[in-house]
Amino acid sequence: MATIDYGYPWWLSYGHLSVFVPSVGAFLIGRARRWPVWLLAFFGVLALWAGAAFFVVRSFAVNGEPALPTQNFLRSGEGRVLDIGAGTGRSSIMVLKARPKATLVASDLFAASFDEHFGKKGSPQDRLLSNLVAAGVADRATIATADMRKLPFDSASFDAIVSAYAVDHVGRDGAKQALAEAFRVVKPGGEFLLILVANDASAKFAYGPMLTHGGTRGATWWKQAAAEAGFQTAEEGTSTATLYLLLKKA
Repeated sequence: MATIDYGYPWWLSYGHLSVFVPSVGAFLIGRARRWPVWLLAFFGVLALWAGAAFFVVRSFAVNGEPALPTQNFLRSGEGRVLDIGAGTGRSSIMVLKARPKATLVASDLFAASFDEHFGKKGSPQDRLLSNLVAAGVADRATIATADMRKLPFDSASFDAIVSAYAVDHVGRDGAKQALAEAFRVVKPGGEFLLILVANDASAKFAYGPMLTHGGTRGATWWKQAAAEAGFQTAEEGTSTATLYLLLKKA
């Protein structure tokens, strides 16, 4: 059977173990050989941090199958959905499994940034398609090459939009352009589930500055930018290292 491979680098999920195991080993050796207390304290604290951070990361499950952060997205259960910055399909699969009557266009620029995030393992489109097939949802999905800042779709052509950890990659101006384009292509009354990396306390503890896709932008900035594009914020929520906004087009 085909398996899903989202392609995120190993260190996101297991990197802390490469610190935890040697630190524990050094601590045990140091105790046996009576190393200085300050050195034992250093390795002990390092091991405690790496172990705790590993459990924080496991709750994020970057290479696992995600669940919709809110059941209020596309409550009708059907419609045509656009995934902006679909990558290897994690958010597309999330929506298609949660909404089995919906269809979806998985769009991405499939440019150099794709390989930077997911590695070079063949055609980006083929990798996305392979995951859709493995998840059993390929019959309800199509793939499109598209720049989120200038979408090649007709106005008001989608019932809903989703984007996960993508719009916060293109800078402030790019994010505003992407929000404006999302507003253009979604139908009146349609929704945009915007999922972003949040540099919250858990993310800072586990990763430091490595996940700051959006820089210092927080919920206030994103809600203001969405309002400038024409959206209303219907719901806001957080989970580990994640902020989501459910936006609506009046």
